Amino acid sequence: MLLRGNTVLHNYAVSLGRGGKGPKMRYGDDKTPEGTYTIDWRNPKSHFYLSLHISYPNASDIQRAREHGFAPGSDIMIHGLQNGLGWIGRFQRFADWTDGCIAVTDSEMDEIWRAVPTGTPIEIRP
Repeated sequence: MLLRGNTVLHNYAVSLGRGGKGPKMRYGDDKTPEGTYTIDWRNPKSHFYLSLHISYPNASDIQRAREHGFAPGSDIMIHGLQNGLGWIGRFQRFADWTDGCIAVTDSEMDEIWRAVPTGTPIEIRP
């Protein structure tokens, strides 16, 4: 859900990490992190169609991973489809396929890219 204040601007069907439900615990678990983060930088030349970086891991993510003896992972993004595969479009939604990122169609990524500035808070909930 893309919000401005309490107003819903748009709802998106997304694909998440192929690691299944539950909080991200470590590098390589292919889970999408859950919690409150920030869009902290943008990559217009991403390997996937545009990408907005999510500020994972935060201090509690790092602590939780260390308590279990793991590295927390990084490079979690909101992005479109892999470059050259945009023709897949909405069919990408049939399965969670990312390494822990949040994926939308390329046209949806265009909308999000324009609407979401760097510094925007993001809450990821199961």
